[in-house]
Formats: sequence, C-alpha cells, structure tokens
Amino acid sequence: MGTTIGVSIAVPEPHGSLLQERRAGFGDAAAHGIPTHVTLLPPTEVEPALLPAVEAHLTHVAAAGRPFPMRLCGTGTFRPMSPVVFVKVVEGGEDCARIQQQVRDASGPVARELHFPYHPHVTVAHGIDEAAMDRAFAELADYEAAWPCTGFALYEQGTDGAWRMLREYLFGGSVVPPQATAASVEQGPLPAV
Repeated sequence: MGTTIGVSIAVPEPHGSLLQERRAGFGDAAAHGIPTHVTLLPPTEVEPALLPAVEAHLTHVAAAGRPFPMRLCGTGTFRPMSPVVFVKVVEGGEDCARIQQQVRDASGPVARELHFPYHPHVTVAHGIDEAAMDRAFAELADYEAAWPCTGFALYEQGTDGAWRMLREYLFGGSVVPPQATAASVEQGPLPAV
C-alpha cells in the first residue's frame, strides 16, 4: 500500500495560523489537518520505497532554486468548476509555476499530469456550503501578506487525514534578493471573525 505525499510552500507565521483559523471558522472541517500552503505537487500516492528517490529529486530541485518574494492579496474562486475559495498569489506565482514543473518533471520520481492547469493559490474554503464560501470570499477580500520564499517542504498525509511535514528544502541561493527582503513578512488588515 502506498503513502500520499504532497509538496508545498508553507505560508509563514503569523499568516499561516491566521488563515487556518479563518478556514476553520468558515466551517471547513479539514482546516486543522492542512497547514496553510501554496501547492507545488498535489496529493500523490507513492510506494514508501520510492521516498528516498523523491527526497533526492526535491533536494536537486531546491538546490537549483533561488529565494523570491511572495505576496498574497485578495480572494478568488474556482467555482463552479471546483468548490474552492482562495487567497490569490499576486507575486511569486511564476516562480511557483516553474518549481512545480521541475518537481513533476517527466524524468523524476513523481512525474504526473494535473487535472487542471496549475494556478498558485492559498485555499481558505473547500467543499463547504455556498453561503460560507461567499462569506470567505468577501471577508478575506482585503487580506494581504508578503514574505521572502526561501524553500518548500515535503508533506505526508497520515491515516487520520492530517498532513505532516517530512522535510524542508531550502533553495540553493544563499542570498535573498533585495525585493524579497523588502516584502519581508508584512500583513494587511485581517478582517475580524
């Protein structure tokens, strides 16, 4: 039997916890089992024996990467195609797209096709009733956060459904670009619960 893994960029504190609490507050029962993130590799089943090859591949991808600025701003939705409301990635999206392509490269151990075109985002509501989805969309419309992205992580889904980090991968570039540090962890207004 395989194990389910995923690769993502964690949304740092205090933003990660704040958005996770908001997601739970909208009625998304899965919120506390899913760290706040930008997906690079969606849930993918692999044989446990393949994990060392996956880790080696991710080490190679990270070594070739460089830190970049990430900024979230406003909300979007995939409805009616998929019952998701998200906070938009307005800076760093091209970098995320490049990295996720490298992670899923056909020559690597987790090569796979996606069900939908890649669109970097931070989910704040998934599979809940329409009124709660509308509330998430409206209440986080002015949300903003920024930070320098310095790497990504490998996660595994436990038998309880919760996702847990297995390992972090820092980008090989030791210098954080000036524009990334200028975006150092800032936050716009977070609407009251």
